[in-house]
Amino acid sequence: MLTGFFLFIIAFGWVISYVWQAPEILYFAVFLSIGMNVFTYWKSDSIALAMSRAKSIPREGNEYIYRMIENLSITAGLPMPRIYLIDSPQINAFATGRNPQHAAVAVTTGAIQKLANEELEGVLAHELSHIGNRDILVSTVVVVMAGLIAIVSDIILRMTFYSSFGNNRDRGGGGLVLVVGLVAAILAPIAATIIQLAVSRKREFLADASGALLTRYPEGLARALEKIGTDQVPMRFAHNGTAHLFIANPFKGKEAINWFAKLFSTHPPLEDRIKILRDMRL
Repeated sequence: MLTGFFLFIIAFGWVISYVWQAPEILYFAVFLSIGMNVFTYWKSDSIALAMSRAKSIPREGNEYIYRMIENLSITAGLPMPRIYLIDSPQINAFATGRNPQHAAVAVTTGAIQKLANEELEGVLAHELSHIGNRDILVSTVVVVMAGLIAIVSDIILRMTFYSSFGNNRDRGGGGLVLVVGLVAAILAPIAATIIQLAVSRKREFLADASGALLTRYPEGLARALEKIGTDQVPMRFAHNGTAHLFIANPFKGKEAINWFAKLFSTHPPLEDRIKILRDMRL
């Protein structure tokens, strides 16, 4: 994914620099690609946590959540992740980080308050399974990549109109630049969505199964997902770039309802996940 992102940004830079006969644009694209690859690997988890307004919490006063995650981590053979709290009444949680040694789990206050012990344990086991299954790096890097693609798309569109109708018209090829910019502006958001979907929804099914094996009680997670499905409390700081990280879609009331919309959904239907969990035989 990092290699594809590197080539994607450079290709954009090459096309624009070729049309405008401005090699400095290509140099900037190469620099941007390398810099963002390094940055996303090391800091994408911090960005995801900041975008979600997640705050690190100490052990003192939060022994309940600390003990639960600690016990699950020992059972899974994973290092203890950093624990963050999202001040939201919605039931939700996500895991992030570049590897198990640098992982974090963020959980909403709503999840702690509304879920029973075995239900919360199921949710946290699901998130720890994402860490154990090495899903977290790809999922978190997508946050930065999708956002940057949207920014690049906007910049290209603005530069295109400036070139076609402004001072750069005399360079020739203004019409071609306009077409390139418009195509880029249309395709870039689609490309960002496809990148998010590259983190296959099957990974959610796998994390459900792995979490159920970890707790040895699939019904706990199934009940938690049922409560999540009926919980229509909005999340104030929900963001399109981080929605795929959560155990369930944070945009309540905006879930996909038809087959075409579901093709572009970052989460599999809750009813399918619940059915699979209840069909498990441990």
